[in-house]
Amino acid sequence: MVCFKKELIDGDTSLVGVLGCPVKHSLSPIIHNAAFKELNLNWCYLAIPCKKDDFTLVTKGLRAIDCKGLNITIPHKNIAVNVCSQLTNIAKNTGAVNTLIPDKSNTWTGTNTDIDGFLAPLKPEKNWHKRIALILGCGGSSRAVIHGLVKLKFSKIYIVGRNKVSLNDFNNEIKKNKFTSTEIKTCLTMDLFLGKFIKEADLIINTTPVGMYTNTNEVPLGNKIWENLKEDTTLYDLIYTPRPTEWLKLGQRYGCKTIDGLEMLIEQGAASLRLWSGIEKIPTEHMKQAALKALNNQ
Repeated sequence: MVCFKKELIDGDTSLVGVLGCPVKHSLSPIIHNAAFKELNLNWCYLAIPCKKDDFTLVTKGLRAIDCKGLNITIPHKNIAVNVCSQLTNIAKNTGAVNTLIPDKSNTWTGTNTDIDGFLAPLKPEKNWHKRIALILGCGGSSRAVIHGLVKLKFSKIYIVGRNKVSLNDFNNEIKKNKFTSTEIKTCLTMDLFLGKFIKEADLIINTTPVGMYTNTNEVPLGNKIWENLKEDTTLYDLIYTPRPTEWLKLGQRYGCKTIDGLEMLIEQGAASLRLWSGIEKIPTEHMKQAALKALNNQ
């Protein structure tokens, strides 16, 4: 899709993009290029596949050719902190970077726009004060999610992970942040308390890639455990393709309210674009319509 000034890429076109693995499924090029067209901005946004071992080399190379900005997605949000000469406070606090901004020393500044994106569909929904949340996964996205939940003043947050080492590291990071107003507990996926946590939760967020792209028929934690769901629980899947995921379909059968990751994608993308371009008014509605058109054509 060509969505640039004068409807073409020329010698003045600037590069931006998203790094991830996998990244072929990403809607970010669709939504950003739609925004560039509306803003008459001669930039081109690409999905750039990048393996973990190549991440440092790729980010250095892109900075060297004056790339105007990068988004970072699974599984690189944690290691992205290592390629930055400086981090914003929000990136330091979450320990995860989803946005790289070029700085004057020919290096990158790292920040995280996922928190604002995550909160966008939740803020108008209800008063979450003193509610209970359950997070599936302990990767880069979950770090932003937990900070968002603390902002909404949840009283308890449970985090479920499948890897003991990763979960322990995450737990240690949480302790450093000293979230004194929120009780936070972690458990492994095979923990006997998991069914109880699901029964208690008012909001459950899937931050894992289970159900996305190559494994669209899968459900996080398997189907049977979700018999513990209560009807008024909200399920929030950060995945936006397929739409809806099998997990959200399962939740709907149990009478749960469901939210997918499309609005989060658009809002975090708009926040990144503001930082790269200096333009405050971003055409988010055009971004959303472009995304919906692409999803309907899949």
